[in-house]
Amino acid sequence: MLLPDSLRLQLKAWYDAIASHHIKRDLLNALPFWVGAVVTGLVAVLYAKLFGWAEAGTRAIYHYSPWAFLAVTPLCFLVGWWLVQRYAPYSRGSGIPQVSAAIDLTNPRHRYKVSRLLSLRIILVKILSSLVMVVGGAVIGREGPTIQIAASIFKKINDWLPAWYPKVSRRNMVVTGAAAGLASAFNTPLGGIVFAIEELTKTHFNYFKSALLTGVIIAGLTALNLLGPYLYLGYPPLDHLPIWIIFVVMLVAVLTGFASSGSAEVILWVMRQKARLTGPVQRALYPVACGLLIAGMGVAFGEQVFGSGKEIMVRTLFTPDKHVAWYLPLLRIIGPIISFTSGAAGGVFAPALSAGASIGALLAEWMYLPDTATNLLVLCGMTGFLTGITRSPFTSSILVIEMTNSHNIIFYLMLTALLANLVSNLVTRHSFYDQLKVQYIQEIHRTEEQAGA
Repeated sequence: MLLPDSLRLQLKAWYDAIASHHIKRDLLNALPFWVGAVVTGLVAVLYAKLFGWAEAGTRAIYHYSPWAFLAVTPLCFLVGWWLVQRYAPYSRGSGIPQVSAAIDLTNPRHRYKVSRLLSLRIILVKILSSLVMVVGGAVIGREGPTIQIAASIFKKINDWLPAWYPKVSRRNMVVTGAAAGLASAFNTPLGGIVFAIEELTKTHFNYFKSALLTGVIIAGLTALNLLGPYLYLGYPPLDHLPIWIIFVVMLVAVLTGFASSGSAEVILWVMRQKARLTGPVQRALYPVACGLLIAGMGVAFGEQVFGSGKEIMVRTLFTPDKHVAWYLPLLRIIGPIISFTSGAAGGVFAPALSAGASIGALLAEWMYLPDTATNLLVLCGMTGFLTGITRSPFTSSILVIEMTNSHNIIFYLMLTALLANLVSNLVTRHSFYDQLKVQYIQEIHRTEEQAGA
């Protein structure tokens, strides 16, 4: 009903001309995934452009007057939080736990609750809230939000299928949408596929491998044709590495594993304390206080406090200036804690990568390592820190490999991911995203019970 009659008739004529019944059935089953993948690629590119412009706005404000952030940042944090609270409470934070919760709820008993987590309203509020936060200098990323946005697109397309259409698994649609979103955000198709298998679903890969592969490929190609061939970061030089560097890599893995899992536990603790704020004034003052803290850090330590931290990764990997201040890793850990707990939209993927990069660069500087060895430690730091947050070692290592085309150090990255994951399990057995997923599911059930009462 959304297509003009002439186009519908033409499509029907083409479809009727296909002789094979099996081809017709497979085509109908694949079509929703293809449409969702194209739309996801377009939206992901638009969101990436808007996010980049917002970060440019942050730099422009800072260069105009760093002190302006003392007014701009609290206001942006308040507006970002208000958009979420007023229009879509489940659009807050990263988006990955919401997608995981939606996958768990896609069963006959609870499937109607999925619309609270994935919807067109979620998409709009997620984009607006995160962009407002970025302008204010929040330490957030767009990758997690892109995953929730993409899953919402696929879920909505599934909802729009007419009654006569062959049944398409909503669960597979959501999983494929999330994978396509990650692939579009990072230009990492393998990372998207591994993420879907390792992080989002326990279903055997054989049940939805075709849909997943085609969804990721089409979404990635759509983004690639609009943005051109690119790597998320680039090609860092990684030659002439000494044999003994493996011991330093192991040290980086241990440090980033403890730091990332520890910061995740701090976020969860702060959120539990924040839940005690019951009055509307108290809840509104909290994001304002978060904004003032981020602004104060920016005034005191410079613009490296703000944003996703991609410029830190680029500078330490591709320029001779690999120096990082001893306090930069602390700032890149504290910033996401403050920004994420504000209650507005924004992810931790990119901030986790920049925090790990700063740890690797700092350790390399203290050990007076050459540039290529520094690049290795930066990439290992990114892998280890992201693994500690996600508890998805394969996804983390594959993402970093694809972002930098650094296949020659794949064993170093996988070793880092493995050790960081083991160390993180010593801090807590449950991943950051899993704990948030459980909270979202409990919140939805509690809300439904209260509404029923």
